[in-house]
Amino acid sequence: MTVIDPETQAGWAPETDEDEDDMPLSTRLSIADTLTLGNAICGFMAVYFTTTGVLIPHLTGTEDGGMARHSAAMAVILMLLASVFDLFDGLVARKLRASAMGAELDNLSDLISFGLAPAYFVVTWGMVVVAPDAHQRVSVVAAVVVLLAVVLRLARFSCVTVRDGIFQGMPSPFGALTVVAIVLLELPFLPTLLAIIGVAWLMVSRVEYPKPRGRLAVAMLSWIVLSMGMLAAWALDAPGGQLLLQTGCSLQVVLGAMIPLFATARRVNTFRDNRRESRAESRAAQLP
Repeated sequence: MTVIDPETQAGWAPETDEDEDDMPLSTRLSIADTLTLGNAICGFMAVYFTTTGVLIPHLTGTEDGGMARHSAAMAVILMLLASVFDLFDGLVARKLRASAMGAELDNLSDLISFGLAPAYFVVTWGMVVVAPDAHQRVSVVAAVVVLLAVVLRLARFSCVTVRDGIFQGMPSPFGALTVVAIVLLELPFLPTLLAIIGVAWLMVSRVEYPKPRGRLAVAMLSWIVLSMGMLAAWALDAPGGQLLLQTGCSLQVVLGAMIPLFATARRVNTFRDNRRESRAESRAAQLP
């Protein structure tokens, strides 16, 4: 029989409560972390809708055009919603307290929503739309390239320090949505493949992209909401829905192509201006 001293037992209780209250700050989720987890959920659900509404009906021979269109639209809308969560978790983290897990959670969630989900969308496109087996295998390679580009980009983002206000390489949300837009345009196989690989290269390139802050963040959010409306019109087979989808996808691809051109032109102009200034300074130094 074990005898317990009542006074000793009473002294243990406060210590247990204090230990429970002293949870490490690194394990406490902030409001920004909750938004980041919403990003991950959207990415997973995008894969779910792509599988159950597009891929499985195709493999079982029970596909219905309307259902496939609805599921594909839902998958893309969820990726767009994930980009909204990704936009706001950074804004909230800067305004409020951010946990020590914030950066890691953000990278893991981005890998699901903007790496796995678009790569899986490309694989599904290769199996459902592209007929020859050889082309299907190539589409799998393109999907792997997209996934690896996002992995490398996120890893570099965690290790490399760049000047404030810019991203080095196309941001993964923008890249993922551009890849999906290319697929939805239903171009011939080879141009689609080259465009997807081009976007993957831009994500790991050193091209500078502005961070979405202030007016740019508002413009980005407005574009996402407009894109959701276009996808909904396409999914519901509304009059002009197909045209709206093609227009929205084309604009997304054009933006993806134009931003690197503007960034490169700006970099070249800056280099020329600096070179002219250095020449002028050297000439001034040579004068008596």
